[in-house]
Amino acid sequence: MSDAILVLEDGRTFPGRAYGATGRTLGEIVFNTGMTGYQETLTDPSYHRQIVVMTAPHIGNTGVNDEDPESRRIWVAGFVVRDPARRPSSWRSRRTLDDELTEQGVVGISGIDTRALTRHLRERGVMRAGVFSGDALLGADGDRRPVDELQDEVRTAPAMAGADLAGEVSVDTAYVVPALGPDGALLDEPVARVAAVDLGIKSMTPRRLAERGVEVHVLPATSSISEVLEVAPDGVFFSNGPGDPSAARHEIDLLRGVLDRRIPFFGICYGNQLFGRALGFGTYKLQYGHRGVNQPVMDRTTGKVEITAHNHGFAVDAPLDAETVAPFDGGRYGRVRVSHVDLNDDVVEGLEALDLPAFSVQYHPEAAAGPHDAAYLFDRFLDLMTSTDGAPAGDRNDQKGAA
Repeated sequence: MSDAILVLEDGRTFPGRAYGATGRTLGEIVFNTGMTGYQETLTDPSYHRQIVVMTAPHIGNTGVNDEDPESRRIWVAGFVVRDPARRPSSWRSRRTLDDELTEQGVVGISGIDTRALTRHLRERGVMRAGVFSGDALLGADGDRRPVDELQDEVRTAPAMAGADLAGEVSVDTAYVVPALGPDGALLDEPVARVAAVDLGIKSMTPRRLAERGVEVHVLPATSSISEVLEVAPDGVFFSNGPGDPSAARHEIDLLRGVLDRRIPFFGICYGNQLFGRALGFGTYKLQYGHRGVNQPVMDRTTGKVEITAHNHGFAVDAPLDAETVAPFDGGRYGRVRVSHVDLNDDVVEGLEALDLPAFSVQYHPEAAAGPHDAAYLFDRFLDLMTSTDGAPAGDRNDQKGAA
């Protein structure tokens, strides 16, 4: 196993061993506090252009299977672990994690002190980083490259702030996830139809809707309002995804087109941030973000505290303690309130429009690989679609001429 080194933008280094593919990778380095679900993490498109540090010390023990991926490929820019499993031990495993990372060209590093690295990122904030191994460690003369040279290379990587990335991870062509009945059989007539805009959607999300009898039309991030309306949706969903929400101008305009027609809307993660910006609120970058499956969030509607799955580095800047009029266009969208809040740091974790059939949450109710405390939010969306006081879906979708 060859040598490798992790180099941070601020100059700190962590030597280790190559894990997965060898070579060079650059990106924003972040940490994930989940004790399980590394395969779902690797295949979450929200991690595009990010090097992920797993704080759980032992990774790879259940190998890789063909059932748990959340998308068509691994999206992380790099992978950092402390103690990789020598061999997988699961009846579902088809191959080792090391082999999967190698096959997909994902450069990783193992054998480093991930506790020290995580504490460093908590104190200094997430930053750009690079993992170098194999030939990427050597100069033209065959000698090992100096750390200063590697650090200069890290600083050439694009920052996450200002990055518009949804189009890089979204599908190019729309597809349909059919509605299912309670017995898992296909329904002849769905309970509702949803247009889901893929900003980096995880495969479990449309599946959770389909299990409730909803027919889900997954659309590219570049879709126009006319293309959304062609689905004749009873509701519109905006998914999770990577990047800075302040850079997503097309998606924000599209969402305003949905809100103007009073089509029921539900957004998660990136979709929550875009909902906030569509309403006229700002967003900001968190120092080190929320990434893991153990974040406590209070649903202010019920007072219930949920343990939830997160993956975000940006948050909505909205008043926590009182309902307010959405700032956009002189209050065009009426009143809004913060519906959910993170109990660790008071970050906004959900928004609810009081004069429109629309709400969002910052975390992941589909929660692959768990927990499932927030699954009720899909039921809340279904209730919104089937009991909205707005015009019937058909009437709403006849308004295709409006911008």
